[in-house]
Amino acid sequence: MDIFKLGDKILDLLNMVFGFWNNQVSLVFGLLGQSPVEFKNGGPWGVIAGIEPIFVAVGSSLVVLFFVIGFCSESVDVREEMRFEVILRLLIRLGLAEWFVANNVIIMKSIFTSVGNLVGLLSAGTTTKLKIENTQADVIKNLGFGESLIMLILAALLSIIIIICGFFLIYTVYFRFLKLLVIVPLGSIAFSTMGGNRMVSHTAVSYSKYFLSVVFEAVTMALAIILCNAFINAGLPSFTGDYADWAKTLIYLCEMTFTIALTVGSVKGAQTLTSKALGL
Repeated sequence: MDIFKLGDKILDLLNMVFGFWNNQVSLVFGLLGQSPVEFKNGGPWGVIAGIEPIFVAVGSSLVVLFFVIGFCSESVDVREEMRFEVILRLLIRLGLAEWFVANNVIIMKSIFTSVGNLVGLLSAGTTTKLKIENTQADVIKNLGFGESLIMLILAALLSIIIIICGFFLIYTVYFRFLKLLVIVPLGSIAFSTMGGNRMVSHTAVSYSKYFLSVVFEAVTMALAIILCNAFINAGLPSFTGDYADWAKTLIYLCEMTFTIALTVGSVKGAQTLTSKALGL
């Protein structure tokens, strides 16, 4: 009897869940290609833009302080040390520090735009949609009552896992925007240390490395999603040759879910992977 055939219902459930995942992936690519300036119609950036002048004023004041610290630490004997080339080097360092403090947001905006364009190039026409193969769909449709009941239970469990993974994916991308927005104003204070000696200016180097790792995290996230979706759509694993068709389908669905979880793990660890790969 058709009432005991659950194949169509299982397919409807899986297609709905995979459609949810595809929508989440599309949303993520749209967010990764956005600059923080455009995020949420520019509302959060407007708050940062209002706060930024305060940090610029503090940073400009600290430039002088760090310059004096650097000058005192490098000039043991002022009469012997204050040659023309030394004075010129100190003035260049002071000028660069003040320029970076005053223009750090402009520099950051250009980096945001460049990385967003790179993500757009990666995702343009290359995003593989998650779907069930026709062969596996036919197997699910023709399942008997016992096999279809087992498949329904497993499909329900896998659906819950995929939905949770989808929300974690969005959470990770939103958290990246939060990190970027929080560290942008701190750039003025970090770059003010460039006016000091090497020991003090290490703060600016550390800040720049962290900032670049968070920005380029979007590229690593995009690559991870594209590759993991390609893994999912590559077909059945090679070790399923000796199993029954319905068992092959079970393994296929489990592998899809495992790869989705792997995608989320890769996205969450994107910043660490980017830092290690680029030496940041």
